[in-house]
Amino acid sequence: MSLNGVTLKQAICHYGAMKLRHFYSLSSSALCLLAGLICAQPSVAQSVAPPAEAVSSSEQSGFQSYLASLRSKAVAMGIRPETLDAVAPTLTVNPRVISLDRAQPGGSFDGPIPPFEPYRQQHVTPSLIAKGRVAWTNNRPLLSRIEQETGVPEAIMVAIFGHETSYGTFTGDFDLLRSLATLAYEGRRRDLFEPEFLATLKLFDMGIPREKLVGSWAGATGYPQFLPSVYLRVAKDADGDGKPDIWRSQADALASIAQYFVDAGWRKGQPWGVAVSVPASLDRASISNRTTPPRCQRVFERFSRWMTVREWRGLGVTQQDGAPLPDDTLAVLLEPDGQGKTAYLLTSSYKAILDYNCSNFYALSVGLLADAVEQ
Repeated sequence: MSLNGVTLKQAICHYGAMKLRHFYSLSSSALCLLAGLICAQPSVAQSVAPPAEAVSSSEQSGFQSYLASLRSKAVAMGIRPETLDAVAPTLTVNPRVISLDRAQPGGSFDGPIPPFEPYRQQHVTPSLIAKGRVAWTNNRPLLSRIEQETGVPEAIMVAIFGHETSYGTFTGDFDLLRSLATLAYEGRRRDLFEPEFLATLKLFDMGIPREKLVGSWAGATGYPQFLPSVYLRVAKDADGDGKPDIWRSQADALASIAQYFVDAGWRKGQPWGVAVSVPASLDRASISNRTTPPRCQRVFERFSRWMTVREWRGLGVTQQDGAPLPDDTLAVLLEPDGQGKTAYLLTSSYKAILDYNCSNFYALSVGLLADAVEQ
């Protein structure tokens, strides 16, 4: 069985690890190699069954004690104490989730970066483009209104929807409360997972049924694969039923994606970037980035320094197609496969895509999918 040319196992592996990219700020190369680690494990469908590993009574007791210790934090977030009291006894440690988390590296990744082209071919497929055009057509009045209100392009919203869950085909089926409680208790990334567990508890306390609160093992959920805390921050009701529903409503999911990009700094009227031709004579050393990025170093260190489009043109860098970028637009040069191959001038709006997933491969493929859907 396949989804858009990707086997079901590959899709499960991709979505199971999906939001760890936010936690670890991994480069796309790390994510590609991690797929091998994750895909060596049983499928997601298997993983939601009762774990094969037995959990000792002492560990379960420690787990319940930990959950009880969260009462004051839950109450401070406005969560009713009776909600925690009702949920906690239903939760058990999920060893499968712990093993998946421990398969992830805890810091930066120093291996070689693989070529972008194979990734592009896998994530900007004819099937994803065709389905994206259907999703775009079906939601066109809504998308047009959202773009007018937010400045986020219609096709970018659609591309995120397609890239994250293949337009809702697969959103994950791990119980978020159990997974996130397990990860918080285990402690390796407690500062990351405890707030997400509490945010999920908040969603349940707000009346979102538990059967909706499912997703990847790391907590990503719904059509946009938001973490629970992100839902609390940006989720929008676009279909007028009074409830932001990113699990069943494409309208709400698309509007919520747009709000995410607004918060991340998308600049109205500015595209993510354009493909360019670079002369062989360009002196890369003269345009190198000399700043140290505060996060995602492996991602941003591949950028050139920022210059205006006019300055780039003066160096012989020319746009290949599409609407020309204004001369005073600031942009960086990225050559994902090295000199003499594909190259892009990227604007500050591209950084908003990186905020969604700090991977150049991801951000480029979202931009290229959006362009293809719009053509």
